[in-house]
Amino acid sequence: MTYKELANWIMLSEYKKITNKKKIELLGTYQNINKICSILKLKQEKKINTYIKYMQEKNIQVISYYDEDYPQQLKNLYDAPIVIYAIGNYKILNDQNKIAVIGARKASNYGINIARQIGKFLSKNNIHTISGLALGIDVNSHIGVLTENYINSYSGKAIAVIGNGLDNIYPYNNQEIAKRIINNGGCIISEYIVGTKPLRNNFPARNRIISALSDKLVVVEAENEKSGTMITVDFSLELGKEIYVVPGNINSKMSVGTNKLIKDGAKIITEFNDIIDEDY
Repeated sequence: MTYKELANWIMLSEYKKITNKKKIELLGTYQNINKICSILKLKQEKKINTYIKYMQEKNIQVISYYDEDYPQQLKNLYDAPIVIYAIGNYKILNDQNKIAVIGARKASNYGINIARQIGKFLSKNNIHTISGLALGIDVNSHIGVLTENYINSYSGKAIAVIGNGLDNIYPYNNQEIAKRIINNGGCIISEYIVGTKPLRNNFPARNRIISALSDKLVVVEAENEKSGTMITVDFSLELGKEIYVVPGNINSKMSVGTNKLIKDGAKIITEFNDIIDEDY
């Protein structure tokens, strides 16, 4: 795309007076990003040039809604982002065989161990693991993937979806893991422009992207029905995804949400092959 088109995609993405849904409708009607920005009277601000220069220097890819590299599964969202930002091997976003692994931030030792084993297992079976790079279950599923990548460079990769700009990995103590994900053929993506801070409201929105990108969802631990993990479950159910759950100790508060999901009909995992037997 031309520089003007790139700038206009970013401007429209950052335009807050209309929803993503409305932006997608405009794209469907006019089929031309320059014309839409002209109709909305969006003028290129100096900061857009600053963003573009920074992202080019840091190898951050801007993927627009019309780009062939835009993840097609995201288009199942009624409010899909019209631009996503990616660093690393973004080509894998349209690969088949992607499973999300999520769970509690304050994970138990049992949950951490299981998350690592699942990430390693999926990678060994050439399945990409999607998670949110958060503390606890998320980052440990990524670590499991990286463990297998070290043994076999052709194994499934880690895809991390974060809730802030790619100029600053959050949580900060997961920055080294983020580098390893990129260096081992995985990628990190966000719908938020560089400079966006990790605000609380960004993370529920981030969770819908995790749900949309994945074929199915694996939940390792969840403390209660109002947790971020359960928000991701709700998004996945709305999108028709199967939910797989690791059962937990009935005396552990980290198992309250997961055991309830099983009671409500989610598929129980009693061995790792349960996750892939039906579809892979």
